[in-house]
Amino acid sequence: MEWIYWFIIIGLIIIAFVGLIYPIIPSVLFLFAAFLLYGFFFSFSPFNWLFWSIQAVFVVLLFCSDIITNMIGTKKYGGTRAGVWGSTIGLIVGPFVIPVAGILIGPFIGAVIGELIVHRTSLTKAMKVGFGSLIGFLSSIALKGAIQLVMVIYFFIIVL
Repeated sequence: MEWIYWFIIIGLIIIAFVGLIYPIIPSVLFLFAAFLLYGFFFSFSPFNWLFWSIQAVFVVLLFCSDIITNMIGTKKYGGTRAGVWGSTIGLIVGPFVIPVAGILIGPFIGAVIGELIVHRTSLTKAMKVGFGSLIGFLSSIALKGAIQLVMVIYFFIIVL
C-alpha cells in the first residue's frame, strides 16, 4: 500500500511542475496536497512549525516571482499596465485557443493587443512589448521551477 501512497504523492508533485507551463494548474495547491497526503498516509510528525513556515515563505516567493518577472519583462521593453494585463489574459486564454503553442503565443499576442488597443502605439513598439512579455513569462517559469524544486527537495529531506 505504501507504493500506492508514494505514487499519488509523486504524481501530485509532477502535476505541480506541469503547472509551471500551464498556469491554469495551481502548482502550489498540488504541492501542498502532496505534503498533506504524506501526513495523512504516513505521519505529520516530520512537519514541525519550521517546515510549514519555510514552505509558506516559498509560496509567497512563488506568487511574487510570477507577478514581478512578468511586470519587469513587459516594462523593460516599454510596456505599460495594458501590456501586463494583456499578457496575463493571453497567458490564460492562449492554451485554450492554441493548445500547445498558446502557452508562448498567448502572452505575446495579449501584450501586443493590450498595447495597441489602450495606447494605440505602433505595431513595432507593441511587438517589442510582446517580446518582453514572453521573456518575462519564460523567466517566471525558470524562477518558479527553481523555487518549487527547493520546496520538494526540502520536503524529501524532512521525510526521508
